[in-house]
Amino acid sequence: MVKEVKERYFLSAEPEKKATARDIPRRRETLCAAILLFCGRILWAGDIAAYVDLGFSADGAIYMFAQYGVQAGTLKPWADLFVVDVVQNNFAGGGKVSFVHDAPVIAGQDGSGALYRLIARNAALAERYGVSYLLQGQALYMALDDGNRTSPVGEIIEFRDFKTNGYYRAQLVPRIEGSGSALASSFYITLERTAWDGARKTYMVGNPQIRRPLISSYRIRKVMVAPRDGSVVFVIEMRKLGADGMDIRYMVEALRL
Repeated sequence: MVKEVKERYFLSAEPEKKATARDIPRRRETLCAAILLFCGRILWAGDIAAYVDLGFSADGAIYMFAQYGVQAGTLKPWADLFVVDVVQNNFAGGGKVSFVHDAPVIAGQDGSGALYRLIARNAALAERYGVSYLLQGQALYMALDDGNRTSPVGEIIEFRDFKTNGYYRAQLVPRIEGSGSALASSFYITLERTAWDGARKTYMVGNPQIRRPLISSYRIRKVMVAPRDGSVVFVIEMRKLGADGMDIRYMVEALRL
């Protein structure tokens, strides 16, 4: 039935010219292209970044990560690269670089080309801080659901490190203020670690005094440890109010146990 309707549509598009069997597949391709373009515009209602773990230094004191995507309005690919001092839980010197391509992506591309170019141009940054792309984090926790659930007291997660038999309980406590262009927010994480022998220790990760403009929510997407010294890194998903919808960006909070 669907096939018949499509054929009638194409035959009625040019009443003065009788369509041939050769014309119908060509017009079907045109319709499919239009549908894909329309769907692409719907899916691009906001700029959704992809997170990339680029690894630790040998001593676990430095962590590098990146994010990349396609701008919702211009369709230009972009990428950010960050180097984090785990001990200070802050960016290392010169550890924030970005790149935006001057032309939009072509159909089928995801913007990762911008990331490859950024990494290639900043290879010296990884060398300066001794980051090895092979020393990526070991995941202890990964969020798998759609993240639509909210709680007025903040998100609480629990996970275990089976290598050390340590148990963790973390709570992300957000503070959201204002709305629209005046929206700003902050957060911190309380982390309770119970060792194999029952000894407990509590940490606070993050700075609640840092107010981030246009960020409407935070969520713990992943928790991982450095492969050698046990430094903990929280990967935080941020939802940011953008010109074309809700953008997704990432940041990390780091803790050296």
